[in-house]
Amino acid sequence: MGLEEKLPSGFLLTTVEALAGYFRKSSLWPATFGLACCAIEMMSTASPRFDIARFGMERFSATPRQADLMIVAGRVSQKMAPVLRQIYDQMAEPKWVLAMGVCASSGGMFNNYAIVQGVDHVVPVDIYLPGCPPRPRCCCTQFSSYTRRFSRCRWGWTESVPSPKPKRRRWQPSPRSRCAGCCDELTRTRPT
Repeated sequence: MGLEEKLPSGFLLTTVEALAGYFRKSSLWPATFGLACCAIEMMSTASPRFDIARFGMERFSATPRQADLMIVAGRVSQKMAPVLRQIYDQMAEPKWVLAMGVCASSGGMFNNYAIVQGVDHVVPVDIYLPGCPPRPRCCCTQFSSYTRRFSRCRWGWTESVPSPKPKRRRWQPSPRSRCAGCCDELTRTRPT
């Protein structure tokens, strides 16, 4: 009661949020939802050759309650969609979803009634990673570019403060876009 009155408005909370964002950036725990060939590439991303531990992903989380990032790798069938949604709902806030590969992003070559045509029909997707399957180097590049975004996420008591919502930009692929190891040209994100 006495300390809050002497400090400038919001000083302590913003400092704690910045510190928590730094720690969150350095200790991201992904939950794997590997369903097809992209899961093999996701496993090779965790191998010593590519070493995702340098991004703070020391281990894949076995339970969604401890995970910060859900990696959906591969095609999602209609019967698997409710399970995916249930696992997403069990994750604690803040949570992010990465759609790894063309099948998770848009259904890929499986354009039929049994496959969900994009994971974004089931859960809100934050990061789209193109490729069939995407190479581990593309995954590492996306992890390194999004660690800054993960650290800026607001949480705590200031979570209820409404922030202005930016205009949603529609993603348009360009005919010259290609994956050259960084995948930045083909990824799209949900505005925060």
